Amino acid sequence: MAKETGDIIKAFKTAQQEGRQTALATVVHVEGSSYRMPGARMLVEDNGKITGAISGGCLEGDALRKAMHAISERQNKLVAYNSLHEDDVQFGVQLGCNGIVYILFEPVDPGQPHHPVALLEKCYGQRRDAVLVTLFSLKNMFGPQPGTHFFLDAQTSESRIEDNQLAKIIQQDALQALDQQSSLLKQYPEQELTAFIELLQPPVSLILVGAGNDALPLVDMATILGWQTTIIDGRATHANKQRFSKAHRIIVGNPAEAIQQVVADERTVFVLMTHNYNYDLAMMRSLLQTTCSYIGSLGPKKRLERMLAELQDQGITITDEQQATIYGPTGLDIGAETPEEIALSVVAEIKAVLAGHPGTFLRTRPVAIHARPAQITAEVQTFAHYTG
Repeated sequence: MAKETGDIIKAFKTAQQEGRQTALATVVHVEGSSYRMPGARMLVEDNGKITGAISGGCLEGDALRKAMHAISERQNKLVAYNSLHEDDVQFGVQLGCNGIVYILFEPVDPGQPHHPVALLEKCYGQRRDAVLVTLFSLKNMFGPQPGTHFFLDAQTSESRIEDNQLAKIIQQDALQALDQQSSLLKQYPEQELTAFIELLQPPVSLILVGAGNDALPLVDMATILGWQTTIIDGRATHANKQRFSKAHRIIVGNPAEAIQQVVADERTVFVLMTHNYNYDLAMMRSLLQTTCSYIGSLGPKKRLERMLAELQDQGITITDEQQATIYGPTGLDIGAETPEEIALSVVAEIKAVLAGHPGTFLRTRPVAIHARPAQITAEVQTFAHYTG
């Protein structure tokens, strides 16, 4: 959701400059199935403009009205959309899914230093994991809804929670989410509040080693996904802004020089695609010294096997753990032939690897497609129909 977050932040800043009021709509909880999961967001402006999405399009019309209402009243509002009943059509909302979607609408006050979009931007503008906590009351749907009130990462935290005891408990729960690398849904019975404790990760950093024509569709697809792309090549005639206008960064130089200019983290992936064996070999030698989670090698499997055998002959030990990060030929087996199809195959494999999924047909998956935060109590889960 990195691209969606970036688009929302950009749209909010534009709305500020033009003097428009806004509200942030966030999916905070889902029971059953839904097109979008907790953490999906959209920004609504007082002129009706929408950025982002909270459904496949079925909720946006009604949600726009709810957001306008929240803006006019300057008050947070929690709304539940229920498609478990066959008569949901009477509300003008046809979800197309079998579940209940809870959406929190928060009017954004730019004068408040820690407003929802400001906290969202803190998560987005860094290359480290962060946790955002949104508080709401399922117990009292028409009562006060605190909203997005807490931010934490490995270096700092910010809170708008006035109850100091609750703030301490939430901080511990946020640290747990950070440690477990998973979003949580927690209840605080004494305060009659529920918290969506959301783990937010930085955008994927895609490093393409090679500036050939086949790298162009990879940059295009990565841009659509909101990934940050870097082009590395030894040829200035190929690696330049004229050819790769959408790339975030272009590095021209030999492998040893280039790798020194890259900061690799757990969300950084590499694809070797220069079609120059010696350049790729030198880059592979350097990458084996990093902790990156994905190294893709374009081309035949025999080429990669030769490369790894040559490195071992040079005295470089390739551990099983390192071998597990190397994917060659890079990409999923979808019968790709054209550069665009190959790019789709590579991007899909990278996404599957980072998500810890096998990249198989969804119809063969025995469990739900999306992992969900820990379930809340049955008492809350039985909340019935659409609430406007």
